[in-house]
Amino acid sequence: MTEDVKNEPKDMCETSCFDDEVVKRVQPKLEDLNNVELVFKALSDATRLKITYALTLEEELCVCDVANILGTTTATASHHLRYLRNMGLAKYRKEGKLVFYSIVDDHLQQLVKIAINHSK
Repeated sequence: MTEDVKNEPKDMCETSCFDDEVVKRVQPKLEDLNNVELVFKALSDATRLKITYALTLEEELCVCDVANILGTTTATASHHLRYLRNMGLAKYRKEGKLVFYSIVDDHLQQLVKIAINHSK
């Protein structure tokens, strides 16, 4: 393996070349990623990830439950839940003076579980 002056392996091509067919095949498929980064952005916040994980463990949680699970105020929990709802990752229903949240679908639950397994 070729190494540079700092004794680190070079991790870049030393010449410019590419497979035109591969580029033509893959490049248009990148459009499939439109808005996917928003899901990862929403889950990149530790508090929102914890909330999402909690919502995978229970069918639904009220805002007060989420606040107590996280050890935060209801205002903080509500803020993060609203963000998840606005991103299309959570839904809510109101029952009297209580608001209950749940995750939108199983895909999000699978994504969180895959991430947990990967991190182990």
